[in-house]
Amino acid sequence: MNKNDQHLLSPYTFANGVELKNRIVMAPMTNFSSNPDGTVTEEEVNYYARRSKGVSMVITACTYVTPNGKGFRGEFGGDSDEMIPSLKQLAKGIKEQGAKAVLQMFHGGRMCPPELVPNGEIVSASDIPAEKGGASTEEPAIKPRALTESEVEEIIDAFGETTRRAIKAGFDGVEIHGANGYLIQQFFSPHSNRREDRFGGSLEKRMTFPLAVVDKVQNVVKEHAQSPFIVGYRFSPEEPETPGITMADTLALVDALADKDLDYLHVSLTEFFSTPRRGVDDVNKTRIEYLLETINNRVPLIGVGSIYSADDARKAFETGVPLLALGRELIIDPDWVQKVAEGREDEIVTQIDKSKQEQLVIPDPLWNAIIHTPGWFPGV
Repeated sequence: MNKNDQHLLSPYTFANGVELKNRIVMAPMTNFSSNPDGTVTEEEVNYYARRSKGVSMVITACTYVTPNGKGFRGEFGGDSDEMIPSLKQLAKGIKEQGAKAVLQMFHGGRMCPPELVPNGEIVSASDIPAEKGGASTEEPAIKPRALTESEVEEIIDAFGETTRRAIKAGFDGVEIHGANGYLIQQFFSPHSNRREDRFGGSLEKRMTFPLAVVDKVQNVVKEHAQSPFIVGYRFSPEEPETPGITMADTLALVDALADKDLDYLHVSLTEFFSTPRRGVDDVNKTRIEYLLETINNRVPLIGVGSIYSADDARKAFETGVPLLALGRELIIDPDWVQKVAEGREDEIVTQIDKSKQEQLVIPDPLWNAIIHTPGWFPGV
């Protein structure tokens, strides 16, 4: 092991006492590989198990908390107690390899493909269609129906219920998915939220739904978890739309979240060292720098974004982030952490090898998405 990697491989303990064996986490990534009924497939469990040996924590692809929140084909469900055996299989596959298993929970809102939700009815904070259409739909934008207040309350409760199922299934934690344009972000965004009730309006009011989900999840954990249970929250720093979330908006949300006794915050970035679009004075300062400054050591931040080599990771850790998530790189090279630990970092593979689907244990639906999406993965 390179002495520069001692920090990267050192343990990290959350405030709740849960210890991670190192600082590298597997980022949540959709894999399109579950059964049509929302149960996980054996291929999916094997895919996660293959990547769970070196990292300290695996954050799964998102699971939907209500039937009308399903955002992808081949997405697994967490919306009913019937799903607990399926979720248990996934948690077991990850934990048996020595990583903590964290279930990411979400509702797709206006990004759901109509064919995947009951009666084809898309819902959101308001009846504003997404400018680029549903990210997962490949069709023109569809006008969603604004949720009623009681429906909003039901969805908040559903996040709590899915948390209870995660506890029962043996997960070590949950991540609330408030990023990537899905429902929680839709309530926070001035683009998608034009409500005039308590869930919309001012910046503070647009935080009502995200913070209510956090409170609900934490209350369920207090009630049902027998041992320390991780609760994290993922967010996207900005939106390209006008009006849309600015860096300043996000810093206000992050400031509120940092006081919520969460175990971690997790930023969603394509490039770790990216700089803000708007809303701050110094656009040359990175988003990570702004976030760390705002958080001010109140809660750990997981950084992410195009980290491929050990050198990329070392540079990222120099910013002061305590934890780093790898996404595409762990699909390309599931043995990344082991290679760093054994001083074999020159053997790390940073481009997808199109001849090694079987050795990489990548299910067909995910493999086909990788191979047919030029520019998504290095080497394609």
